[in-house]
Amino acid sequence: MSRKKFNLDENIFLVLFPTISYIVIMKTNQALKIVGGLSRPSKMPGWAYGLPAKECKTGSKLAQQENTVCSDCYALKGCYVFAVVQAAQYRRLESTKNPGWVSAMVHLINSKKSKFFRWHDSGDVQDLEHLKKIFEVCELTPGVKHWMPTREAWTKAHVAEAPRNLVIRFSMPMIDQKAGGSWPNTSTVVTEGATCPAPKQENACGDCRACWDPKVKNVAYGQH
Repeated sequence: MSRKKFNLDENIFLVLFPTISYIVIMKTNQALKIVGGLSRPSKMPGWAYGLPAKECKTGSKLAQQENTVCSDCYALKGCYVFAVVQAAQYRRLESTKNPGWVSAMVHLINSKKSKFFRWHDSGDVQDLEHLKKIFEVCELTPGVKHWMPTREAWTKAHVAEAPRNLVIRFSMPMIDQKAGGSWPNTSTVVTEGATCPAPKQENACGDCRACWDPKVKNVAYGQH
């Protein structure tokens, strides 16, 4: 389908047809400009998307409380606090409001040709509008398995609406807290009995894909 058939300005097209524009006119440099780029965690088998941890709606509150999984958040220290990283994350946060965000994310994820994608290696889903956009991206990348950890309890009301290729794992907020039985998929942070093999294999996922597997009800991570 030729772009010339549409006598529309490019930005207008993105607004009017956000879910198909990536097929017709989206280019990688345009997608990167809209989204602000993806992240590539060294331990992961694929790409990820990170937002500033300081802007987590629930996590930022948990970070102020002792014995919570957020009280020693990895995304609030180390390389994550570098000015260039913070600037990139805030650009990504702002980009979620862009009408072309869905198209841009779909284009970038498909261009990477990776079978696995993680949402929010830093940060968390912001609101229902953001969540629905993530659902749309997942629907338009059916060949990719998506995993979205979250501490936003309100998302539970929308789990049933999630595309089949997206696993939403509710992260239990307290260290050594048992997994919530009413959530289809969860993750916990424990001082003993971790099931995540990463610490035993050079801090990498290796061939483990438990986080992306809906049949795995809970993944227990060892406390860092």
